[in-house]
This record gives sequence, C-alpha cells and structure tokens, in this order.
Amino acid sequence: MSAKSPKNLPRIVRVEPLRGFILRLDFDDGSVREVDLEPRLWGPVFEPLRRDRALFRRVFVDPELGTIVWPNGADMDPDVLHGDHESATPARPAR
Repeated sequence: MSAKSPKNLPRIVRVEPLRGFILRLDFDDGSVREVDLEPRLWGPVFEPLRRDRALFRRVFVDPELGTIVWPNGADMDPDVLHGDHESATPARPAR
C-alpha cells in the first residue's frame, strides 16, 4: 500500500526536468504526467524559476510533502499537477 496524503490524494514520487519548463512527474498511483509549468510560473515565488532555467531544473521531490519543490521554497500542489494533465503513460492497475 502506497503512502497517501491526508486527503488520500496522489503523491509525486519522482520528477525529471525535460525541455523548457516541462517536467515528467511520476505519481504513487502509477500515473505519469508531462506537465508544462511555464504558464504557472508567475508571482514572487515562481518568477525566479522562469528567469533562471538552472534554478528551475533543480526541482526535487519532498517525500514528506509528496510534491515537487525548489531550493527557493516554491512548491506546487500535487493534486493540481495530477488532475490537470493527461497521463503520459497509462496508470498501472491497482494490486
């Protein structure tokens, strides 16, 4: 049984920066999303990520939060990242 957030929402378990502002996200439910974050990178916390691609590419998964975070403290809601995008690969069937 995989760990879930208190709301029983999918958690991100792996992130891979691709091209531009696209990230490949693996979720604990087996789904994989390729998400273009460029339209979401606005405001005081996210604009530094838009201006500095090297900083954007330093994204990592916080296992306690179950989401992606950056060294400047920015993070994103895993439910939003999971729900707004088509799966890059089909989800694995539940066992």
